[in-house]
Order: sequence, then structure tokens, then C-alpha cells
Amino acid sequence: MAIWGYWRCSTDAQDEERQVAALKAAGCERIFGDKITGTSSVASREQLSRCLDGLRAGDVLVLDELSRLSRKGMVEMLVVVNDLLDRQVSIKCLDGRLDTTAMAPELIKLIVGILGYASEIELKHLKRRTAEGRAVAKNRGVKFGRKRAYTPQQASVVMEMRSKGDGYGTISKAMGMSTGMVRRIIEQAA
Repeated sequence: MAIWGYWRCSTDAQDEERQVAALKAAGCERIFGDKITGTSSVASREQLSRCLDGLRAGDVLVLDELSRLSRKGMVEMLVVVNDLLDRQVSIKCLDGRLDTTAMAPELIKLIVGILGYASEIELKHLKRRTAEGRAVAKNRGVKFGRKRAYTPQQASVVMEMRSKGDGYGTISKAMGMSTGMVRRIIEQAA
């Protein structure tokens, strides 16, 4: 019997350290993880696929919470869990909501179905709240997207050099900017 762990973070900005520490504390001998959204398919998660393929009868898969397997929906989560149960692999969630080592298979499927559906609903609410928050912020004048990589003073120097007849290459070298940035400044001013 081997104890394996899997973590997932939705973005590169999120840190997996908390999940990895919890998995190590739970006795995981091998730990896999992906930085990818939970709505991505299981097949597109390289490390999860490696982990699932390596598990054997009698092994235990430890997760921080069941939604680490999938936020895409109840059906995909049930497919993964059913496959593991058919292969006699146990699943343990550190949040205490699921531990298949001492549960009847019918009860496991019921709990996984409920948790999968709850995860699906939670994702919908999260998307709605995020959209509402962005709309409120936009109404307050918050700008979204990448910040400008140049100052208004630099833009005015670029425009002054261009008005004197200097080319994009000359301006970009003098200003220490890319030619593309010089072009954007000039296009935005026009």
C-alpha cells in the first residue's frame, strides 16, 4: 500500500506550499500537482494523469479537498472516483468530507455526487461574484489590463521626436523602448 498525494492550484499566482505541506504531513510518499484551472479536463492535467495511472489496488490517494480533482462538474468527478474505486484505490480528503477506506460504495457515490454538485454551484457563484465585482470596479473608473510600460513624459518625447521626422528605430534606440511600443504610443496619440 502506497500513499500518494495530489495538489492543484488554479493559477501561477497561487502557491501550492500549503497543500504540499498538508500532503506531506498526511504521510504521502509521492506527491503530484498541477497549476491549471479546476475546470480543465482531467486528461489535460499531466501530473494528475501520471498520478492516476500510477495508483494500484490498495493505494490511497490523498487530496486537500475533492474539488482538487475537478471543478468542471459532478459527472467528471464521479467518473474519476468510480475508476479509482473499481481499481480498489482509496480516496482521502484532508478537509474531512471524504474517506473511502471505511465507507460503503453506494454512500461514497452519493457523497461524491453531492460534493461534485456543490463544487459546480460554487464555481458558478464565484464567476458571478467576480463579474459583479469587475462591473462595480469599472463603474468606479478602475482600469483593467496590463499597465502602461511608459510614462506620459516618455510619450511626449516620443511624439516630439516623431514630429521632427525621426523613424521608429531611431526613437526606440534613443528611448530604450521596443519599436512596437513606440508604434503604440504614436498610434494612441493619433
